[in-house]
Formats: sequence, structure tokens, C-alpha cells
Amino acid sequence: MDDAGVRLLTPDALRALMAKWDEEKYLLVDVRQPSEYTQGHIPGATLLPLTELQAKVFDLPSDRELVFYCHAGGRSSFAADLAAEAEVTERGVYNLAGGILAWDGRMLPDYPRVQVFDKQKSPAELLMTAMNLEKGAFRFYTHVVEKFGDAPFVKTMSDLSRAEEGHARTIHRFWERIGNGKEPFEALFDRLDGEILEGGGDLKQMMARVDQMDQRDQRDQTRQNPCMTLMELALSIEYAAYDLYRTMAIQNEDSAARDAFWRIAQAEKAHMRMITRAIPECEKG
Repeated sequence: MDDAGVRLLTPDALRALMAKWDEEKYLLVDVRQPSEYTQGHIPGATLLPLTELQAKVFDLPSDRELVFYCHAGGRSSFAADLAAEAEVTERGVYNLAGGILAWDGRMLPDYPRVQVFDKQKSPAELLMTAMNLEKGAFRFYTHVVEKFGDAPFVKTMSDLSRAEEGHARTIHRFWERIGNGKEPFEALFDRLDGEILEGGGDLKQMMARVDQMDQRDQRDQTRQNPCMTLMELALSIEYAAYDLYRTMAIQNEDSAARDAFWRIAQAEKAHMRMITRAIPECEKG
């Protein structure tokens, strides 16, 4: 489903629009790092790394269609949302699903989406589900830390794992207020299984992808360094969570639950900014 203000494009749909639009009517923005752009990019794309876009979003043209892409779709989802939220253009804002990988037809990285929020449940039950999703993200980032040990990017993943636990604590406070629950956070968090990630991804499948990252054939030209791939995955997870919680805030009629989900959504956006700041480290060493 398209995010509010952002239209999701398949590679075929983007090719059709590029054939239809005049060159001066749209801007194709590559939000990857310079080294990735040099290795290959979609013809006609302008390089504007996500780390720079946040400061330059209002420099984007106001009279063009804006199309964002990255390696697999995580960074460009955030970029497109920033542009749409800032209302920098009078025309459309688009995100290329699957990034340049999908454009080249090599793969469309994604994970099965499942319905994680049942709108028929009570606000307290919804918040319990939210805590379980945070447990899933905590388990994912912890697994990355254990897998890659002393790699430089592990610090960011460790920070994210702590942030997810802290986030779950915040939800727990809302849960106690709304549902009259009295179970201590530590005991509750420990018993949650966390099998589904924020946004609806399957935890085991995502962990399996992490395990396979350093097992690919070194001759594989599509092989990415683990840091960049993991930052992309992390952004995908956090963006999906942000979108999910924001949707729940809009749809929920209970004022306390609505306030809780809005706050959670904003915390997810803070996580995305944390990841974005860490991306340049992926090009070091």
C-alpha cells in the first residue's frame, strides 16, 4: 500500500513513466553513497545521498515529479517520506520498490508481510502486540551483534537493540495505564517470543538472511558489504514500523491508544535518523 503522499513504483511502472515524461518534468534521485553510484546507477539519476538529503530536502525542485531509489528500497522509503512530509514539490513523490536490484531484475528483497494488528482488539491488547514487535526487533539487532562481533557497524546495531528495549518499556507504561496490567516489564519482556518484527516481517527469515551474508560467492557482482546491507535492512524494518504505528494512530478511536501509537511512530523516525547518520561509516575500511 502506498504511504500517504508517496506512490510506490515497480521498475516497469517507472520505465513507463520515464518514457512518458519529458526530461525537465521529473528528477530521479539516487540516495545511495557515492561509491555505490559510481559502481552503477539508473541512467539520468542525480546523486543525493540520504545523509545529505535531510539537510537539502528544500533544495529539491518544486515543479518536478520526484522519484527516489537506493539499493533495495530501505533508504529511498525514508527519503521519499521526508520529501512528501516537507511538501517540497507541487507534483508527485515516488519510491522505486526494491531499488536498483529490482530495476536490474536481480532480486526484489522483501519479507512476507503479515497482519500484526487486529483492529477488533482492545487498546491494551494492541499495545501488548506492539511490545512483542519491539521484542522481535530487539532479537534481530542482538543477533546481528552476535554474528558480526567487532565489526565497526556493530555499535549502531547494539545501540538499536538497546533502543528497542527502551521503546518496549515506554509501551509498557502505556499498557499499564490503559489495561491496568501489573506485570513487571522485565518478566513480561522476557516471556514475549518476538517472532514477528516491527512492520510485519518474519524474524527467522530475516535472521537467516543475516547468517547468509558472509557466505555468498566472492565472485558475485551483486555482493554488498555487510554494513551497507544491514543498514538497508534496518531502515526497511524501522520505516515499516513507523508506517504501521502511524496508521494505527490514525485508525484508533481510543484517544489514549492513539496518543501512544503517535509517540511510538515518532520514536521509530528517530531510529531511522540514527541509522542514516551511521551509513557513511560503511565506506570506511
